[in-house]
Amino acid sequence: MKATLIQTNAGTDRPKNLRDAEALIARAVEMDRPDLVVLPEYFEFYGGPSAGRVAAAEPLPGGAAYAAMQAAAKSHRVWIHAGSMVERIPGDASRAYNTTVVFNREGREVARYRKIHLFDVIAPDGHAYRESATVKAGDDVVLYDLEGLTVGCTICYDLRFSELFLALARGGADVIVVPAAFTLLTGKDHWEVLLRARAIETQTYVLASGQCGSYDAGGTVRQTYGHSLVCDPWGHVIARASDGVGFVTARVEPDEIRRVRALIPMSEHRTQMLTVGAR
Repeated sequence: MKATLIQTNAGTDRPKNLRDAEALIARAVEMDRPDLVVLPEYFEFYGGPSAGRVAAAEPLPGGAAYAAMQAAAKSHRVWIHAGSMVERIPGDASRAYNTTVVFNREGREVARYRKIHLFDVIAPDGHAYRESATVKAGDDVVLYDLEGLTVGCTICYDLRFSELFLALARGGADVIVVPAAFTLLTGKDHWEVLLRARAIETQTYVLASGQCGSYDAGGTVRQTYGHSLVCDPWGHVIARASDGVGFVTARVEPDEIRRVRALIPMSEHRTQMLTVGAR
């Protein structure tokens, strides 16, 4: 299987963001002929005042972003793991979901994942991020079948929680996808290290597609890290995007997954439960 990671620099102009994403998908399909295309977190709307994000939330299906990605999957005959979109919650005017939707080659929705771990931190530069103020957390662990490969879903901050990745591995994941908008300051120190660690721990391919560059966060300019990359099950980085908007493509080899798992049979050795203080 060939997988392409799209790297964007999205803002609050949804029509422009969608045109940019569609153009990158079309170019990637023309040049690399992937089976799977992965977009970043919030590829369709990012930045601005936090209240603006909730106001911009769309129903899924029914919104422009959903329709655009569904049409792209169908027209290009490619699987699209549509990063994440701002999903409207009926009856809740204060929060939205941060939601991945996956479309198969026919444009049919085959999976939906709502981000579980929300980014409520103070970054090293002093900027406060309070994702939970406007985003409602999901609670479902989601996997889907992609023509014989089992794919697990995560979003951005989920990367720091190995227990989610372990749950996906126990669910049979061969590939784990990480759409993200990692901050520049945390990304430069943690992004690659965490992605490689998750690939090694789960013995899966990890496909991580990120936002890059600067954006306006309601009057404050902030930076995302980019550096979209693919890790193989041994933890090697086998593809990496350059700085800036673009894409990168890599092969996912089922034989490599089997080889690594045969060398170090972690699933057989893993203790189901460890109790602190047990003798």
